[in-house]
Amino acid sequence: MVMITTDVATAARWDDVQHALTGGGDGASCQCIWPMLSNKDWNETTTAQRTELFRQEIAEGPPPGLVASVDGEAAGWIRIGPRTRQARIPRTRMIAAASTEPFDDDSVWAVTCFVVRREHRGSGLNLELLRAAVDYARASGARLIEGYPVDTGGEKKRTNDLFHGTLSTFLAAGFTKQAEMKPGRALVTRELIS
Repeated sequence: MVMITTDVATAARWDDVQHALTGGGDGASCQCIWPMLSNKDWNETTTAQRTELFRQEIAEGPPPGLVASVDGEAAGWIRIGPRTRQARIPRTRMIAAASTEPFDDDSVWAVTCFVVRREHRGSGLNLELLRAAVDYARASGARLIEGYPVDTGGEKKRTNDLFHGTLSTFLAAGFTKQAEMKPGRALVTRELIS
């Protein structure tokens, strides 16, 4: 039987986070810093700079996400945290137009990135990560979580196009579709009631 565990990303888990990010796709070069920067700042950074920014973010805390392990080996990553800490969200026009929540509200959290190592894709790891992220957000005092997934419509998509997660995964984790931001992209929410 496969054993899946999830842990918050702390400095002690840095090597595991890196292992999860470097299993294929854009995770190694992005370093999950894309949600944190404006387009201008993103375009002016190198992979090495993004890695250092990510290391600093994790070291300073609070943990910006969770790492999943399969049988003790890091296999996946999810970014979740207050929208107020993710600078790209309010700057993304389709999100700003679709969200009904104020962007200065620290109790509104967002899921902005999933990465799963190639050898673990298709195993349901994103759903495990998302469920653990919901628990983490609830325990951290979040009132509501937003997500901005891809609605695949049942079609096969490039893995690098699915880093936002899929609508089916969010729905399976108890999220509700609030709006279609553009064809193939939805805004979903889950209220966290203590």
